[in-house]
Amino acid sequence: MDSDIEVVVEDPAWRSAVPRVEEVARRAALAAFAEAGTDGAVTVLLTGDREVKRLNGDHRGKVKPTNVLSFPPLHPGLPGDVALALGTVRREARVAGRSVMAHLSHLVAHGVLHLVGHDHLRAGEARRMEQAEARIMRRLALPNPWRGVA
Repeated sequence: MDSDIEVVVEDPAWRSAVPRVEEVARRAALAAFAEAGTDGAVTVLLTGDREVKRLNGDHRGKVKPTNVLSFPPLHPGLPGDVALALGTVRREARVAGRSVMAHLSHLVAHGVLHLVGHDHLRAGEARRMEQAEARIMRRLALPNPWRGVA
């Protein structure tokens, strides 16, 4: 499979939060495409809470930061986009007792799974997406983010 993955580090604090952050994000995206049995193109934007809050407000009508946003491509053949907010990712990782690197990997995979058609609006969809995420994390030799979650 041949996937085209671009990682844009807009907030340089990502580099101190996660060593080799571009490689970590790229590996997680590749693993998600592999799990889906497809290749694809994605731009991963590593930014801060302020930018994700703006994107969330502009595109979803929710004026608050969130951990990850996924935007499908505007035209076939173009990359989709996944944006992650450092402050929110750090806070969630700390609360969950995970490393920022592991949480970033999970959220990049989550965002890419959205781009390839997964969703979590209904219980069955959510369970299938969680199982795919657990397999991706296993492929990356990282902890299952759903273990111990009720």
